[in-house]
Amino acid sequence: MTTPIERREALKAALAGIAALSIAPRARADQRPGAAAAARPKPFRVAHLTDIHIQPELRAADGLAAALAHIQSLDEPPQLLLTGGDHVMDSFGQDEARTKLQWELHAKVFQNGSSLPVGHCIGNHDVWGWNKGKSKTTGAEAKWGKAWALDQLGMGRSYHSFDAGGWHFVCLDSIAIDPKDPNGYLGALGEEQLDWLASDLRATPAATPVLVLSHIPILTVTGMLGAPEKDTNTYRCSGGIMHTDSAPIRKLFADHPNVKLALSGHTHRLDRVEFGGVTYLCNGAVCGNWWKGAHYECREGYAVLDLFPDGSFESRYIPYGWNAAPR
Repeated sequence: MTTPIERREALKAALAGIAALSIAPRARADQRPGAAAAARPKPFRVAHLTDIHIQPELRAADGLAAALAHIQSLDEPPQLLLTGGDHVMDSFGQDEARTKLQWELHAKVFQNGSSLPVGHCIGNHDVWGWNKGKSKTTGAEAKWGKAWALDQLGMGRSYHSFDAGGWHFVCLDSIAIDPKDPNGYLGALGEEQLDWLASDLRATPAATPVLVLSHIPILTVTGMLGAPEKDTNTYRCSGGIMHTDSAPIRKLFADHPNVKLALSGHTHRLDRVEFGGVTYLCNGAVCGNWWKGAHYECREGYAVLDLFPDGSFESRYIPYGWNAAPR
């Protein structure tokens, strides 16, 4: 089995190779024979798999394997995978043995099912033991908190960036401890990560389009799909559903018009918000309704994005034909 350091070095090498790929022209679908219209450049294709929630129950490992096989069977398979967090069903409130079982299952399926380079971000279910009562942890364990997930995913830090296919990719860490509930979490970057994001965007050439990946949405309508409160007729979206620091993040994006896309998961729903020149996409869930079928409009699936050098893109959500185990 490869070590986290080896996986990080392999990812760097793979991304370096991707960045060096030539952009070959292709004819437009509407181009008439003999027309002199310029061909649109070939896009860089990415698949976004979020909310896998792998577990030994409900055939979840088989489901992830089926998703990876489906992705690689596309007529034009992606050159890069992005995972959007919640790789395991839950380690937030689970003991060491259960957490170990889930991460070993996740590693096995990916090692056997795909050789594509992967850029990761972590989700709330990937954090071990923040609910100390349920997880039977003290907080002094070596792998407590985000350390276990970072080790398993080959990440040196919970947020990072890289370049591939002519785009700049920023993978954020959405998960912050709720100051009012030490056993809970909120969607937030924190001051240190927000400063890093500002520095990273300043260092990115203005002509390079940027894709931002987070687990919890930065901007979404999926948190307000229920009825308003009866007493106040007010719609409420909790800080566990959308970033509590959405405003300063969006201000940064406004200062850098080359930020084109912000991808997320977490809600197991599908939505697209166009705001301030940025497209915010909640891209469903590989597990659908936690491996129990569809979650409202969201079937078990993944998103494929074709990223063009000029910052434009095409996106589609693809169900991979999974049938949930009978209950």
